[in-house]
Amino acid sequence: MNATVTAQLYDDLGLDYTSLTWAEQQWVAWYKWIDNPVVATGLMSFLMHEIVYFGRCIPWMVIDATPYFNRWKLQPLQVPTLAEQWECTRMVLFSHMTIELPAIWLFHPIAQLFGMETYQVPFPPWQLMAKQIAMFFFFEDLFHWCAHSLLHKGVFYKHIHKVHHKYPAPFGLCAEYAHPAEVLILGAGTIFGPILYCYVTHNLHVFTVYLWITLRLFQAVDAHSGYDFPWSLNKFIPFWAGAEHHDFHHMAFSNNFATSFRWWDWLFGTDKRYRQHVARVKAAKAALKDKCASRQDLLMAQYRLMKEAEAEGVEQEAEVCRTASFKFFKTD
Repeated sequence: MNATVTAQLYDDLGLDYTSLTWAEQQWVAWYKWIDNPVVATGLMSFLMHEIVYFGRCIPWMVIDATPYFNRWKLQPLQVPTLAEQWECTRMVLFSHMTIELPAIWLFHPIAQLFGMETYQVPFPPWQLMAKQIAMFFFFEDLFHWCAHSLLHKGVFYKHIHKVHHKYPAPFGLCAEYAHPAEVLILGAGTIFGPILYCYVTHNLHVFTVYLWITLRLFQAVDAHSGYDFPWSLNKFIPFWAGAEHHDFHHMAFSNNFATSFRWWDWLFGTDKRYRQHVARVKAAKAALKDKCASRQDLLMAQYRLMKEAEAEGVEQEAEVCRTASFKFFKTD
C-alpha cells in the first residue's frame, strides 16, 4: 500500500477537518501515520487491550500491598503474594501473545466484512454509543452465564475451566488467567455482540467497540479484585454483580456464573448457595455484635464460614473431575 492510500480514503470522505474534535483528529493522524488500515486497527486494538488490562490491574496490586485496604478485602486472610502475581502475569502474557494477538489482528477484516466503520470520522454521537454498549453488556452477560455454566460441567471443567479456578481468593491479574480454549470461548461473548449488532444494523464504529471492551475489561478485573468497598458500583446499582458476587464463585466453586449482572443467576436459581452464605455471615456478625465482639472476632467468624463454603466447593469440584468423561461424545 503506497503512502497516499490512507490520505485518499479521508479525501474521499470530504472531511472538514476543522469540525473534528481533538480525539477525532488524533484518530485520523494515527491511520495516516500507519498508512495501512489493517495494521493500524490491529495494532491499536492490541495496544488498547494491553494498556487497559494491565493499567487496571496495577492499582489493585498497589491495594493488595497496602494493609490499610485489607478491611475491605472479601477474604482478608488470603492476600496474593508477589510470586503468585508474577506466575499469573506470565500465564496471562503468554495467552495474550499466542491467543488474543492473532484474534485481535483478524478483527479488522472481520469488522469490514460486517460493515463496521474503522478509520472513518466523525465518531457516532455519545447517545448512540451508550445504547449500543448497554446492549453489548446485556448480550455478553447472558452469553457468559450460559458458557460459564457449561464450563463447570464434566470434561469442560476438568480439562479447561479448572485452570481459572486455581485461585480460590482471586485478585485483579487473574481475570484473564485461563486455558486458551476458555479465552476463546468466553472472549467470544465480548466480540460476538458487536459483530451481530453490526451485521443486523450496519451501524457500528470500532471506536464504540473500544469503549465497550475498555468497560468490559474494567468489569472483569474489578470482579476478580477481591475487594468490596463502600463506594463499589454494586452499592449504587443493586443488580450489578461486582467482586462480592464473583468472589464467592471462586471461593465456593459453584453459583454466580454471570459476569456483570445478578439477574441471570437469580432467574435460573444458580445463586442459592451464595444467598444462603450471605445470610449466614450476616446472622453470625449480628449475633457477635450483640455480644460486643471485637473486629478480630467478627473476622474469624466470617473466615470460618468462608472455609466451610470453600470446603464444600472443594468436594463439589473433586466430584465433577472424578465423574468427568468423554462418554457422551461416543456412539454405540
